[in-house]
Amino acid sequence: MGPRRPTTARTPVIRPARIDDPLARPLLDELRREYTERYGPIGESELSAVPDHHFAPPHGLLLLLMEGERPVAGGAFRRHDANTAEVKRMWTASDSRRRGHARRVLAALERAAADAGYTRMHLTTGPRQPEARALYLAAGYTARFDLTADPETIGPLAFDKELPPAPERVPARDRERDHGWDPERAPAQAPEPWEAALTADPAARADACVVPWIGGLDR
Repeated sequence: MGPRRPTTARTPVIRPARIDDPLARPLLDELRREYTERYGPIGESELSAVPDHHFAPPHGLLLLLMEGERPVAGGAFRRHDANTAEVKRMWTASDSRRRGHARRVLAALERAAADAGYTRMHLTTGPRQPEARALYLAAGYTARFDLTADPETIGPLAFDKELPPAPERVPARDRERDHGWDPERAPAQAPEPWEAALTADPAARADACVVPWIGGLDR
């Protein structure tokens, strides 16, 4: 297989954002609408239950997957405890689902969390989101509930995943080789902007990012 095709305006790119960034508005608006449709008033209250600063570096992060100037998916994490990051605000635009966007965002959040020093991911999702449950199981998360039980009898569905130490993660060039692209025959790829931002000091990370349980909307 030859080198990857050049990036185009339509190639999805991950970038960091603040929760109050206008680019994040489609994410929040659609989450609010779908949460309310599935759960009633609790769906609205869940979005306002977490302070915005929980999703800002150095302890948290919001990532958006952009196609050109349009966000098509996103997700965030915040500090759950000293070793654990909690995944929140997973979302894929309703017209862009079943394209692997959520998996890409989730993987990026896991890498960023490991870089931030976390060793474990935790999340909860609602009992009326089978697509979220399927996503997390497929991504290697361990269900902390009885998978054979009726989700409506459980309530919040908890998942966990252990993260490898950041230095032991497979380098990006090796990941490309595993997918059939030989990095020795193509130019080295620069890190994505959000990855570069996370290697800076806390103040630089904050500048670079300027641009109770329901989660994981991706069918």
